[in-house]
Amino acid sequence: MAAVKSTTDRGLLAPTDRRRASVRWSTRLSHGLLLAILAVAGLGPMLWLAKAAVTPTQDTLRNPMALWPGGIDLANLAEAWTRVEIDKYFFNTIALAAGSWAVQLLVAATGGYALAVLRPRLGRYLSGAILATLFVPSVVLLVPLYLTILDPPVLGTSMLNTFWAVWLPAGANAFNVLLMQRFFANLPREIFEAARVDGAGPYRLFWSIVLPMSRPVIGVVSVFAVIASWKDFLWPMLVLPDPALQPLSVRLPALQQFVELDVFLAALAISSLIPIALFLVFQRLFLSSAGLGGAVKG
Repeated sequence: MAAVKSTTDRGLLAPTDRRRASVRWSTRLSHGLLLAILAVAGLGPMLWLAKAAVTPTQDTLRNPMALWPGGIDLANLAEAWTRVEIDKYFFNTIALAAGSWAVQLLVAATGGYALAVLRPRLGRYLSGAILATLFVPSVVLLVPLYLTILDPPVLGTSMLNTFWAVWLPAGANAFNVLLMQRFFANLPREIFEAARVDGAGPYRLFWSIVLPMSRPVIGVVSVFAVIASWKDFLWPMLVLPDPALQPLSVRLPALQQFVELDVFLAALAISSLIPIALFLVFQRLFLSSAGLGGAVKG
């Protein structure tokens, strides 16, 4: 059986070629070169921004690729924090990202649960309608969504210059709903049936069974939601015209012409810390199945 498998699983190089020293070293060299190119393409811009954040403006303009020819200037970070008022806009960005994350997670989890676990009668058509919204460009929805924010049908008062104008539209994310639905649909239904036999209702089933089993997909949706909110520019600029409420993605381009280049780059470096930290924290959930395995064993 092993011999049959070894003959059917073929690649670009035969097993006999892989045993040759020249082929083995050439493949290792090509793999290392490819890994170095990917590392430079992926980490290069971030590393350059970190270097430029503590480099004087003249050194950045004269020798942009040199490593601190005139020394390190840590005062750029302190000046960016105080002069650009990073702390105030940093708080606005965190508040917008946290609210958008909460709304997106609530809508995606409940919508995916209803479509995949509860399975309503018209659930298939509803899933198709949600999928169809992915083919509609977001620019087309910009004007009607802005008019809805100006005059909400139920509230009767404008949500302009409020964080709700960013939080509520963020919940209408069809991709997250379909992602949650796909994950919930692959969960073992024997656990759901056993919970229903023990008397668990739909709310208890959702809170005590489905959510503990869904930690990997919750982490993925959380990272997508926070990063999308952190880098969003157009919609916060439209619905938050008050500079005191704007996030970093809107305020920093507006302040670029009033500060030096080194201070501006330092502010950009500070604003990119949270998305990088979130990715490093949640990257384990992308490949981990601990949530599903623990729930099944329990």
